[in-house]
Amino acid sequence: MTEESSLREMEPVPGSSTTDEFERESVPESRLKSLRSFIGMYAGEHAAGTEFMIGPLFVAHGVTAFDLLVGLLLGNLMAVLSWRFLCAPIAVRVRQTMYYQLERICGVKLVTLYNLANGLMFCFLAGAMVSVSATAVGIPFNMKMPGLNDWLPNSAGWIVAVLAVGLVISLVAAKGYDAVARFANIASPWMVLVFLACGIAALPRLGIHSLADFWPVANNIIWTGVPLEGQSQYTFWHVFCFAWFCNLAMHVGMSDLSIFRYARKASYGYASAAGMYLGHYMAWMSAALLYALQLSINPEDTAVAPGPMAVNIAGLAGAACVIIAGWTTANPTIYRAGLAFQILFKKWSRFRVTLIAGSLATFGAVFPALVMKLLDFVALYGLILMPMGTVIFLDYWVLPKLNLKSFYAESAGISANWAAGAAWILTLCCCLALYLLGGIEKFFLFIPGWFIAAALYIAGSMIIQRGTYREIGR
Repeated sequence: MTEESSLREMEPVPGSSTTDEFERESVPESRLKSLRSFIGMYAGEHAAGTEFMIGPLFVAHGVTAFDLLVGLLLGNLMAVLSWRFLCAPIAVRVRQTMYYQLERICGVKLVTLYNLANGLMFCFLAGAMVSVSATAVGIPFNMKMPGLNDWLPNSAGWIVAVLAVGLVISLVAAKGYDAVARFANIASPWMVLVFLACGIAALPRLGIHSLADFWPVANNIIWTGVPLEGQSQYTFWHVFCFAWFCNLAMHVGMSDLSIFRYARKASYGYASAAGMYLGHYMAWMSAALLYALQLSINPEDTAVAPGPMAVNIAGLAGAACVIIAGWTTANPTIYRAGLAFQILFKKWSRFRVTLIAGSLATFGAVFPALVMKLLDFVALYGLILMPMGTVIFLDYWVLPKLNLKSFYAESAGISANWAAGAAWILTLCCCLALYLLGGIEKFFLFIPGWFIAAALYIAGSMIIQRGTYREIGR
């Protein structure tokens, strides 16, 4: 297995027994990876099935050309800086997985709850990718594609296509990661090129024959600033914040501690730029061009169906790219969901647990709302997992400066550090209140949420460590 494919494999959960992946110890110097490994992994992982959905959804929500181009430029920069300055420095100092650090901070009971939430989010994300592949599988059968505003399946053909794709993906994921990782490593560079080729091929069909043509067409045909019927209006700030936090769970949420523990130095965090600007800039724009072309041909055809969009511009190669993009994204995602669930069902085999995760993903994929509301789901996903990343950040950098113990659950011998638990749960409650009562949109909640979680964790740690458990912890 190559370094690129092995990096993401090493995301274990507490309780597993394989010592070669250093689940419960720091990664030794001899096992550190090169910068090239991280560049390859991020470039491949972020030019995948989700990109076929996210780019068109910005068009549907009436983003202007300026808002998209500048919003993505700056928002992706913030994401790269978050990996570099929030996640990577802790990773290269502690060199332990996010799961093990959380266990040492929060206790095994809270880590179990976290894994349940994480596993469910992985299942739904994989379900969105099953839906992406199903739109291409159904093309030969003239399957009716789900509409932009559909919440329920609109045909028996859609259900059959989703179940067929979900079954294959779940079985492959359950058999193990090696073959999946190797295939993804081979397919990823090809998919990046197909995204680029599709975008270039769409330009003349949209009326762009020279650089001078781009801006007028971009404003009048592609990103018009007018949302489609039934869709809300998105602005620069929506694009900026979404580009920043669509991987919130990975950088601010600290999931990629498990990845960067293999980095030689924190500056390797800049490798994430390969994914942000190849995938979350170029690929989103290319997918948006495909959707704009579809609308220019038939304004009534508002369905965001990656399969037909790609076939319209690239023929069979486009259909193959959609299937493979969904497949290579869903497979490792289902595999990770199985790992997260396995801590809850320790007596069950990994094969069985992964099949259950795949079944949940496939069930979710049956409902088009999961993929048509992908922007909303990604916002929720990051928000749910973000507070625990804040806890890890503060536990390492801030608590020692306040004369409080880091890794308190471990040092106190407790199974649940409720300073962390309260920070997690109460932050989500506060964010819900800000959304329902304060009118703050979901795209912006993570900013006040981070500071709320920080205040709650520091206050809770002071109360617990200097109060109830003082004789244990001091």
